[in-house]
Formats: sequence, structure tokens, C-alpha cells
Amino acid sequence: MAIIGIPAGWPADEGAALDVQRRLRGRLVLGEDGPPAGEGRVTGLDVAYDDERDLVAAAAVVLDARTLEVVEEATAVGRVSFPYVPGLLAFREIPTVLAALDGLAADPGLLVCDGYGIAHPRGFGLASHLGVLTGRPAIGVAKKPFTATGAEPGPRRGDSAPLLADGEEVGRALRTRTGVKPVYVSAGHRVSLATALAHTLALTPRYRVPETTRRADSLCRRALAEALAAG
Repeated sequence: MAIIGIPAGWPADEGAALDVQRRLRGRLVLGEDGPPAGEGRVTGLDVAYDDERDLVAAAAVVLDARTLEVVEEATAVGRVSFPYVPGLLAFREIPTVLAALDGLAADPGLLVCDGYGIAHPRGFGLASHLGVLTGRPAIGVAKKPFTATGAEPGPRRGDSAPLLADGEEVGRALRTRTGVKPVYVSAGHRVSLATALAHTLALTPRYRVPETTRRADSLCRRALAEALAAG
């Protein structure tokens, strides 16, 4: 597998990345409901890093939203494209994630990111960034909160509680399994929070994290291991 280089003109420092983030945030669309849960296709996106070799592997796994069966999957391996800066992690992986998406023949439908949408310090996490760049509806489902705060949701599957930033609801802590710690859901682009929550519950029939994330996590780790083994 060829290693993807860093695109020409890609932001090289925090100031440049913040400028891009602010500019793209102006294109964010939050007034659409988005595709209904359980219909069409959903695509899980995740990455794995090898910091020693400065590599990142990305996976895109397309599922049938009704059956949760795999329709198609694709991977890409690239150079880490930005230093580690909290709140700007999208700049480290987006070129490789986009390459994985470009490797799909199937329509990916809704993008499901292991990360944040607007539940982000500047309201523009990975799900929002990818949604704007691709024009596709996107949501973020994170395993832990970032800067937003809120009460613990009730103990049963489907219970949720608001995530707040400066008093504004930017997402929800959602219990996907009774008695198991919640996930943190936010709208990314062209999807409402209500739709994002419905998709997250539809994608978690057995486990805490969505099937999209589980499958993409496994695939990107495998792709990274194969790239390292190939030298």
C-alpha cells in the first residue's frame, strides 16, 4: 500500500490550522434533520497511529443501516500531517481519512466519526470538519467528553443528558447499554442532534460503541499492522 504524503499547502502550525478551522466553520450546516436512522447507509471512520514511524492508518467501513451488515470497506495509510494539538486533531488525520473515503465505490451515506462534531472548544470537531469538506451528513460519537460538561444520564439504555458549553447544549451523553458508561454524541454537519442520537442507538444493539466504530477500529489497526510489516 502506498503511503500518502502531506498535501501541498496543508497547515503547518497552530495559527494556520486555526485560520482554516474558523473559515470552514462558516460553512457548517446545522439546520437539517439528516437521514433517518435505520435507513440507507452509514460509514464508520477511525484511525490508528504509529508515532515512532509518523504513520496514520484510516479505515472507512460502510454498513447497511438496517441490517448493520458490511457493504464495503477501504483503508489508507499516510504520514501524520500535523503536530499533536488538542482541539486540532482533525488536521493530523483528515488527508488519510479522505483517501480511505475516496477508495469506496459505494455511497457512504451518513459519516460516523469516533470523535466530536460541535461538542468541541470551537464548535468544529472532526465530524464537522469532514462533513463540511465532503458535503455529507456527519455525526460524532466519542468515548469521553472533551470540554463540554453535563450531568450523568439515567442508568438505562436510551437515557441521555445534555452536554453544555457556555450554557448551550452542544451534544448529549447517551447511555447505549444499561448500567454501562455513556458515549458522547454531537451533530457534525447536516444532521440534527435528535437524529444523531437515534442513529447512535440504532448502531449499538449489542455494545457500548457503534458498530461503525467497532468495525472501523479493527480495520484501521489491521491496515497499520500490514503497512508496518511490509516495511
